[in-house]
Amino acid sequence: MKLLIVSGSQRAQSQSAKVAKYLAVAATGYSEVSHIELCRFDLPLWDGEPQTKAAEGNPWTMISHKVRRADALILITPEWGGMASPLLKNFLLMCDNQDTAHKPALLVSVVSGISGAYPIAELRMNALKNNKLVALPDHLIIRNVTQFLNTPPGVNNNTPECEQSIEYGREIDLRDRIDYSLHMLHQYSGALKGIRKRHDSTPYPKQQEYCYGM
Repeated sequence: MKLLIVSGSQRAQSQSAKVAKYLAVAATGYSEVSHIELCRFDLPLWDGEPQTKAAEGNPWTMISHKVRRADALILITPEWGGMASPLLKNFLLMCDNQDTAHKPALLVSVVSGISGAYPIAELRMNALKNNKLVALPDHLIIRNVTQFLNTPPGVNNNTPECEQSIEYGREIDLRDRIDYSLHMLHQYSGALKGIRKRHDSTPYPKQQEYCYGM
C-alpha cells in the first residue's frame, strides 16, 4: 500500500512540512510514502474546467498521478485566522473523485498556539463531499508546534532534567497519539482497498448518477 502526505502551508520551510516529514518517517507498513508540499508547485486556482488542469506546464498531472496511486492520504493544514489553508482547499477541489473516492484521509491541523480545531471542523464540513475521501474519526491537532516534533521518531536528545519537564511529557503523549493515528490509518487503508475493488468490479446500477454528494 502507498501513503501520500500533503502539506498545505503557503510558506516554504513551514511547520506543516516539518510535521509531514515526521509523519513520513513514523508511518510504517507502506511500500511507499510520498510527501507533496503544495507551496512548491504553481497550481492554478480551480475554475471547474478540466482543461485547466491539463494545461501544458501545469504540475497537476504529476500530483494527480500520486493521488491516484495512493491508498491513503494525510492532509496537513496550518490554521490561519481560524481557517484551513487555501492551498489545501484548492488541492481538494482539483482532485477527481475517480482518484480519491473511498480512500481514507487523516486530517492534521498545525498551529503555533493552543487553537487548531477550526480547520479540522472546516475540512470535515465542506472539503470532502465530492472527492469522497473518507476522513478518519480521529484527527491530530499539533498545538504549540514549534516546541514539538523537532527530532525524528525514536530520537531523544534531551538531558535527564528535560525528561522530567512537562513539555517532555507532552511530547511523549503527542508521539504516542501520532503512532495510534497512523496505525488506524493503515487499518482503514487495508479495509477500504477492498471496497474500492468491489466498487469497480460490481458497480451499483446508475452509479455515476450519484458521483456528487448531497
